[in-house]
Amino acid sequence: MRLATWNVNSLKIRLPRVLPWLADKQPDVLLLQETKLADAAFPTAEIKEAGYEVVTHGNGRWNGVAILSKVGIEDVTRGFDKEPGFPDPETRAISATCGGLRVWSVYVPNGREPDSPHYLYKLDWLAALRDALAADLAPGQPVVVAGDFNVAPTDADVWEPKAFVGSTHVTQPEREALAKILATGFTDVIPTPMKGPHPFTYWDYRAGMFHQNMGMRIDLVYASAGLVVESAYIDREARKGKAPSDHAPVVVELA
Repeated sequence: MRLATWNVNSLKIRLPRVLPWLADKQPDVLLLQETKLADAAFPTAEIKEAGYEVVTHGNGRWNGVAILSKVGIEDVTRGFDKEPGFPDPETRAISATCGGLRVWSVYVPNGREPDSPHYLYKLDWLAALRDALAADLAPGQPVVVAGDFNVAPTDADVWEPKAFVGSTHVTQPEREALAKILATGFTDVIPTPMKGPHPFTYWDYRAGMFHQNMGMRIDLVYASAGLVVESAYIDREARKGKAPSDHAPVVVELA
């Protein structure tokens, strides 16, 4: 199975980029984040014409997640048990079974600043996600959870650690929250770098940051034990050109 994850930063704007990408890369499953579309406004007809079934979870504001599949979609769950909100649960997680594989598309809260209530919300959200994923790891059921985690797992996952001191995305509590998710039975699928020393997935729109590879690896793919990963890469080409997302897709080949 070829599985991909992509924070598109507004599917309405990025659809002219996503449809040709689907035709070219032909993933079996594509997990989207930050669609910024209500379910009723999702371009379902265009996605179906491209050969994909689709399930969505969006409210038309800043979040929104979706799963596109060529191998079927069953047992769909929007959100998860005891998911915290700010103040109400947001549209940040959707899961389904596609071709026998349980997949989760997640868009973790940003956190804003370490002294912000949004930061505590982020930690609470990650803790609740850990519990939900642990419950989903039934014996013999392969699971992949992927998306924009808004956390760089290590200092090697940012272009310059000193530039992030005092910022979210790199704090010890955030990284410990990721480690606890991994400890439930997942492996971090680290893509092979295509350029530069680190396999980044996100680059700020500010001039020159992408071209200088001043990025972060915050779009992650966690695979449950027993899944065989043949390859994984970040499609930097999708970050280039006219009106790209500030994130690049991560593409994983599963045996």
